[in-house]
Amino acid sequence: MTGRGPGDTLPLMTDPFLSLHARALARTDDLVRTVSAADLDRPTPCADWTLAQLLAHMVGQNNGFAAAAMGETEDRTVWADKPVRHDAGGVYGTSVKRVVGAFNEPGALDHPWLIPPIREDRPFPGRAAAGFHLLDYVVHGWDVAAAMGVPSGFDAEVLAAVLPLAEEVPDGADRQRPGALFRPALPPGDGEALEAILRMLGRDPGWRP
Repeated sequence: MTGRGPGDTLPLMTDPFLSLHARALARTDDLVRTVSAADLDRPTPCADWTLAQLLAHMVGQNNGFAAAAMGETEDRTVWADKPVRHDAGGVYGTSVKRVVGAFNEPGALDHPWLIPPIREDRPFPGRAAAGFHLLDYVVHGWDVAAAMGVPSGFDAEVLAAVLPLAEEVPDGADRQRPGALFRPALPPGDGEALEAILRMLGRDPGWRP
């Protein structure tokens, strides 16, 4: 990335959304720091992805969303997956600091963000794009936890904020295409917020390695 960048310490947050986002990302960071080198070949709920591939994707997306929040649109390579095998926890943790810091830069949520993995031709309102990231990382955090056989551990306020975002994601034929962000929705179950979120986005809450 080019231009100014956020610092390495997480800023004080007054916007409720930013606080929820930071808590969700901190939880994913905690989960990833439990991953050992021996765990990286574990299967995940993301079809055909090992845990190493999932984490590489998550790092790339954190870097890309950070660039979008900073208004940096020229370098599309920032979105690329980043290898994590040499230090999964460290590489992922650095990307978390970057994206949380970028989201908290003054005015970051107020300008349009270009998110090429979702739409190439025109940007999204910043706050809407930030909501996409929150939703994606609760789901991917669950992916990591499921691969490791541990609870995802997101708090109730985070899940309550993410549930309406999941409800807004269109279902239909586009979810069948290669590279779709989510799989077709599953029938609703009787579970609480996390299960509802997962089912709406095509994840089986009962998935096991």
